[in-house]
Amino acid sequence: MNSKIIKELKVSAIENGTVIDHIPSNAVFQVIRILKLESFNNMVLFATNLESKKYGTKGIIKVSNKFFRPEELNKIALVAPHASIIEIRDFQVADKKIVETPDFIKGIVKCFNPNCITNIEQLTAKFSVLDKEEIRLKCHYCEKITTKNTLEFL
Repeated sequence: MNSKIIKELKVSAIENGTVIDHIPSNAVFQVIRILKLESFNNMVLFATNLESKKYGTKGIIKVSNKFFRPEELNKIALVAPHASIIEIRDFQVADKKIVETPDFIKGIVKCFNPNCITNIEQLTAKFSVLDKEEIRLKCHYCEKITTKNTLEFL
């Protein structure tokens, strides 16, 4: 008699949409918040603290009938730099890629320096990405460094 216990996560398949996989467990709710998925009108499924051979634990988000724009993928990359994006069309994987943190960020993050001109005037915040792993962004205007811990999304 086989005494193995099979563990399986059953989540309904999506016909069209996007799966965001390999999100750090502690970043799942942040990804939901920065993508404004809490107010999305179609199905959004998420799980956190799932077992991952590569990362220990991970999170996953499935979003029905939504395909993310490049600026949204950049937001994901800032909080989950190893996340994979899987596009589903007609219940089949149409495309799969790992998010890539860009070298330059514009208009998606606020400068943490309250005296920065972007926080005083109607200027779009721009940053050079100094470190893609630890996430360190240098403001184009005031040259202050924004880190992963001080990120504030617009």
